[in-house]
Order: sequence, then structure tokens, then C-alpha cells
Amino acid sequence: MAPPDPIVNIVGLSKTFGVNTVLKDVGLTVHAGEVHGLLGENGSGKSTLIKVLAGFHEPDPGAALQVRGRDVSLPISSGGFREIGISFVHQDLALVPDLTVLENLCVGSTIAASRPWISWRRERAIARKLFAEYGLDIDPDALVSSLDATDRALLAILRAVQDLGDRRTLLVLDEPTVFLPREGTDLLFSVVREIVSDSTAAVLFVSHDLDEVLEHTDRVTVLRDGVSQGTHRTADLTPSTLIDLIVGERIDAAERPRPVSVRDQGEPPLAAITGLRTAIVDTLDLSVRPGEIVGLTGIAGSGYADVLPALYGASRATAGALQLGGDALDLRSITPVEALAAKIVYVPPKRKVDGSAPELTVAENVTLPILGRFVNPKTLGALAARIADQCDVRPRDPHAVYGSLSGGNQQKALIGKWLQTDPRLILLAEPTQGVDIGARARIFDILRYTATQGAGIFVASSDYEQLAVLCDRVIVMAHGQVATELSGELLSKHHISDSVLGATREEVNV
Repeated sequence: MAPPDPIVNIVGLSKTFGVNTVLKDVGLTVHAGEVHGLLGENGSGKSTLIKVLAGFHEPDPGAALQVRGRDVSLPISSGGFREIGISFVHQDLALVPDLTVLENLCVGSTIAASRPWISWRRERAIARKLFAEYGLDIDPDALVSSLDATDRALLAILRAVQDLGDRRTLLVLDEPTVFLPREGTDLLFSVVREIVSDSTAAVLFVSHDLDEVLEHTDRVTVLRDGVSQGTHRTADLTPSTLIDLIVGERIDAAERPRPVSVRDQGEPPLAAITGLRTAIVDTLDLSVRPGEIVGLTGIAGSGYADVLPALYGASRATAGALQLGGDALDLRSITPVEALAAKIVYVPPKRKVDGSAPELTVAENVTLPILGRFVNPKTLGALAARIADQCDVRPRDPHAVYGSLSGGNQQKALIGKWLQTDPRLILLAEPTQGVDIGARARIFDILRYTATQGAGIFVASSDYEQLAVLCDRVIVMAHGQVATELSGELLSKHHISDSVLGATREEVNV
């Protein structure tokens, strides 16, 4: 069968900033009724392409855009993407937590409307009909702050769909699943499939999660260093061929033999947690040996995500003790200051909110832990440059604004910031969330090397492949307790997934 006519067609798209070429003669063709993946490392040009579609950037002369067979003048005017039927859902979702679901749904139409009043009864009925159409049970009068991560993402997507009305052409989803629990992505993609089911619209899906891309897209376009590597049928791709397209050289992080702890497996623990209790965790005992990387996982609400902040004092434990070398720490009263003094460091899952000051420079961010020892700006700059070099932070400019870095480079800088303190116990929550395949491999190498120096590392993650590749042991939690422990031949993505699902079924039957 001949392919359908393109619903969106981009030809000859280039974009330069000064002497830097970010996009070079890129083409993109999206067909009606398809979910089309847009892939590439951080800095490959994906965000620039999306910003051209949004009218934020003006492309270089020579680019052409057609929507439903009609020529569209470039650059697109501010807000003009709505007139041609394109809408966007970005990673941060752009929701207002203190407003209701209904108020968030109506904010776009209210701004655009000429009438001076709103019929909330009518808008509430429209909202209920919209949710029912996609099989969702969301209360229009609930505060957005009360919704879980999955419902927030779905709300942002349906708001984008509703804002376009009958003009719906292309929905651009820019990493909407980054902060979702694993079980929430299936529901999101069922809604995405419903959106394209009548073949009148298409979805452009941007993601670093190769499993999601391979499972849920029809075709993919790959950018590398601003140049298109072509468009491919997803069914014709494998994880390794997709990695080759994205990176240009084999990165076998997912295929390397899992490292075995450099220490004797019979060696006493470096850190031993006993009787940890929180609002969710129920009397947990846990340990890590020197040089060992231990993973924690489970479904949302199982307790695995609550362990690390409790060990650091970022959240309150109701009981528990931590023996770290010769130090005995009471987890009921431990504070981050005390944790740092004991050489415990914590990298939280939301690096921009909890782990950094995005408006400060890279140098100011990475030197925060040692400001009490250094005050000379030249010394701080040199130290920041050394951390950037060791952790491959790009660009190598310590004066660059931290928030301007790509997600992978932000995370490498954040990890480097804490490793300079020579920690004994490292706590990492979702360390490669929203990170491209190249940065992910580099982070793995950094953590493996750090483990060989004798540190103990806990990794809490919903990324089963990451845990299988990185960890010596993986603890699966359910009901706030340990459901099972995996190691050796059982330490694979498949076995971790089965164990989590098995623990989930047991929870349901309790």
C-alpha cells in the first residue's frame, strides 16, 4: 500500500546560532494516524526543531513547512501554531498546582475567548465528557496538586487536544513520561493511541526511553549533531540498531557484563540500616558492602522511593538506625547537615527543583558543598572545570548557566558535585531519568569507578534495565517491605519486571 499523504512535512530545515549550526537541512514527514518518534542525544537538535514549530525560533532561509498539503509561512508567528492545528505538551506539563483540574483545562480558551464571562457548569460538563471519551476518572473540581503524576500528564495532554478543537493536526509530546511511574505509561499511551485512532491527527513523541519508543511508535526520525539520520519503521529496528543511529558508535552499556563488587562478598557491610519505618516503609533492614551497588525498585507506593530521602534526612523516618562504619545515626532525627558530615550524599530525582539552583552557573552549583573551604573565585573556577572534565560535562564552561545545560549534562554535573566530597555512602534516586543514551553510559562508568574506590551506593529507580546493568543486587519492595532480592543470573530486566509484577499481584490479593 502507498503511504498516506503527509499531515506535516518539513523540508530543508536549518538553524544556526552565531557560528554554531544546530540543525542542518533536516526533513521530517509525519503521517496522519501515526505516533512518530523524534530521537537523538541531548544537543542533537530536537528541542530546536520543536521550537521552530512553536514559533519560538526563526529558521534559516530555505526551509519549507506544509500542513495538510498547504504551505505554511516560516517563521510561525507567536501562538500561530494553534491556527495550523499543532499543540505541545512539555516535560514540565505547565499546569498550575493550586488551581482545579477544570481551571487548568480552561486557562487557554479563557485567554483566547472574547466573552467576559465563563459558564462553569457548561465547562464542567465538557470536561466530564472529555474524560469519559478517553475512559478517565478525573474529578474536574479536584486541585491539580492532589493528582498523581499519571493523571497530571493525562490532563496536560487532554488540555492540548481540547485547545485545538476541530483544528487538531499534530500533538507534540516532549518527554511526558519522564516523571511517570512505570505502570502509568501504559495508560498514557492508550490515550495517545485513542487520539490518533481516527487517522485525522498524529502524535510526535520525543523520548530517551528506547523501550517506550520501540513499543509505542510507528516510525522514528533520528537526529545526530543536527543532521537527520533518516526515518525508519519502528518494526524494522532493534535496541542496538537504534542506539547506533542515535550515537553513531556502539555504546554497549546495556550489554556489558554486570560488574561484580570489587570487595569480598563475605565482607561486613559498609552501611547497615535496621528497623527503618516511614509513613510507607514498614520496618526495613538493608545493607550495602564497600564497593557494592544495590538497587531498590517496585511500583509507585511500594516504599522503594521513600527509603533514600529518609536515610538522608530529606524526609522524616518514624523509626530506624543507620550504622555507617563507626558512626551510629538515628534516622528519626537525622538532618541533611548531619548526613553530609557523615559523608552521605543524596542525588534527588528532581534535579532542577531539589538538587540544584538552575539560575546559578555550573561553577556555583558544583562548588556549593565546599564553599566553607574555598573563597578564591579562581580556585573555585578551576575546581569546577576539573569536575566538568572528569564527568564529561558539556560545554566545558564553568560560567555557563546550569539551567541552560541539557538534562544529561545537568545530571553529570550534579553527580560530580557530590563525588568531590569523597562520600562513603551515595544515595541516587532515578539517576538517569530524562538522560540520553550517551550521558547514561557515562554516568554508569562514573558510578562503577566510584564503587571500586570503596563507596557503597544505593540506587532507587523504576528503570529495570538500568538496575540490571548497574547493580550487584536489586531489592524489590511491596507493601513497604522487601518482597524479593535478585542477584546473579536472576539480575536481568526481565526478572526484575516479573518480580515487581508478582509483588504487585500479591499486594492486590492481600
